[in-house]
Amino acid sequence: MQFQPTDDQKAFRETAKRFATEKLAPTYQERASGHTFDRALIKEMGALGLIGADLPEEFGGLGESSVTSGLIVEEIAYADFNASYVQLLGSLMGGMVAKHASKDIASEWVPKVVSGDAVIGLGLTEPRGGSDAANLILRAEKSGNGWRLNGEKTSMSFASQADAAVVFARTGDPDGGSRGVSAFFVDLNQEGIKRTHFDDIGTKPVGRGSVFFDDVFVPAENMMAEQDRAFGTIMAGFDYSRALIGLECLGAAQASVDETWAYVQEREAFGAPIVQYQGVSFPLAEAETQLTMMRQLCYYTLDLRDRGLPHTSQAAMCKWYLPKTACEILHQCLILHGHYGYTTDLPHHQRYNDVLGLQIGDGTAQIQKLVIAREKVGRMALQYDKKAKGASK
Repeated sequence: MQFQPTDDQKAFRETAKRFATEKLAPTYQERASGHTFDRALIKEMGALGLIGADLPEEFGGLGESSVTSGLIVEEIAYADFNASYVQLLGSLMGGMVAKHASKDIASEWVPKVVSGDAVIGLGLTEPRGGSDAANLILRAEKSGNGWRLNGEKTSMSFASQADAAVVFARTGDPDGGSRGVSAFFVDLNQEGIKRTHFDDIGTKPVGRGSVFFDDVFVPAENMMAEQDRAFGTIMAGFDYSRALIGLECLGAAQASVDETWAYVQEREAFGAPIVQYQGVSFPLAEAETQLTMMRQLCYYTLDLRDRGLPHTSQAAMCKWYLPKTACEILHQCLILHGHYGYTTDLPHHQRYNDVLGLQIGDGTAQIQKLVIAREKVGRMALQYDKKAKGASK
């Protein structure tokens, strides 16, 4: 197993670190209070090859490994957790479009993702759904040489900012669960679409919100994958994003741990730096241990993907364990700064609020544990009715 990055991967990581340190870190908290992300910064990241480096060269990507993308995500998240969503969506949605959309759509849109000229969102979650992701109400009705979409998607990242989205809709049996679900590539800048953003406690620039479709026409050629069978086919890509999410959370937690080590060496109490007290140094030693183990898990998962080996269980481990543990580490860093840590002068509270959302979104801990159990002993581990089966993937 390869535990050290190659020279090329080190070069990507150094480019990401330099950009993140100079352009992102100094204004992280300032940007975190707004509901949009600076498009100029996205284009700068694209120009440096920091978005979708793993996407196919055929569509403007660099054909790099999943591990390389992970290294970039971790460095960007270290400086600005919210900015790393651009890398996450670039790899996830760009890969989804490259693999499952028509060649014409992929040729037009994937290069825009790589360059930072477009953001593609994911229209999956619905108000009544949540973890029951396949229980969709948004309906696609056949209309001439295409389909008409009616309904709502919610909790969509970049909801008010995305240029396009992959939208899952019911085209078959309303009671069919994941069967009867199709996916469409939808340009979001057209009539019949309204968008809102939520006032979340964290990840504000990511702009989570709702998208409403009122008789929106989608050409037949914009259907992705097989009709009525898109859910399981396309959702397999989430094994990739779950590992990247783990690295997002890890990057933010590592930043606070590094800052806290520096602080406890400078802060004095009872005539000595407080780092000499085990009640201060031991929690940080534990955090370093956890971060090291979690980093290995994430890159091991990405390496399995690069080798074409099964990694569903490991990806689910990344998704439930990393956000939870990162929040615990961030909380401890805040406490170790005493009253100063309780102010908005320091970024620990912002990182905590930003990471916290990923204990909920993109698959809860409960769903990830169901996935792990299923991978271990099969579907006998899942005791729920037919309608809910789509939630386990």
